[in-house]
Amino acid sequence: MNFLSHFHFDRNNANAYEVLGAVLPDLLKNANKTWTPHPEKHQELFKDNPIHTALLTGWKKHLEVDNLFHNSDFFKHHQHQIKLCLKDSLIGSPVKPFFLGHVSLELMLDSLLITKELINVKSFYSHLNQVDITEIISFLKLCQIPDINQFLHFFNIFKKEEYLFSYAHTEKITYALKRICMRIWENPFTQEQEIALTKSLLNYKDDLSEEFIFIFETIDAQLN
Repeated sequence: MNFLSHFHFDRNNANAYEVLGAVLPDLLKNANKTWTPHPEKHQELFKDNPIHTALLTGWKKHLEVDNLFHNSDFFKHHQHQIKLCLKDSLIGSPVKPFFLGHVSLELMLDSLLITKELINVKSFYSHLNQVDITEIISFLKLCQIPDINQFLHFFNIFKKEEYLFSYAHTEKITYALKRICMRIWENPFTQEQEIALTKSLLNYKDDLSEEFIFIFETIDAQLN
């Protein structure tokens, strides 16, 4: 799941560190895709600091939510259907339809949470802005992140730009897809393909809007 979908499960959580922890794996991945920390395997390192414990609680929740989501029939069905829906638009593109189906579904879920007013994006960013950066640095040192300044640079831009607000607009989902794909492929789409993708995603998002909340309710029940 993407940032806002993870936040949906903590939308009523007042602990900013648990909220940050629940999206920290993806923030780190976005800052540097080669970083693969596993603090959940070294929990003893974080037990003496309540803030570290809160970050780790959020981190473990992220892993649990992603595991439940990616193993759900909902994910398997819609990822496949989106792949089929976008396949013709990708002729000549290096992007794999399976990859695009996966990422598109996650971005559409974020978008629907906004357009259906099921989350408050401003609240999400407010939580991130409340945290003490020195505590984040000490947590990341224990995670053996090799370049913490690189992460902090990315994190500051992420908070300042607040680009998740733009997910309310389907054309911005296509832009986000392109940026994600450009981490792997230099020229993922032509302009014509971007237009076709936006149209296909808009149609699929409309259909998905009738049932998307089911997966959040299902995971919520499994978490609790």
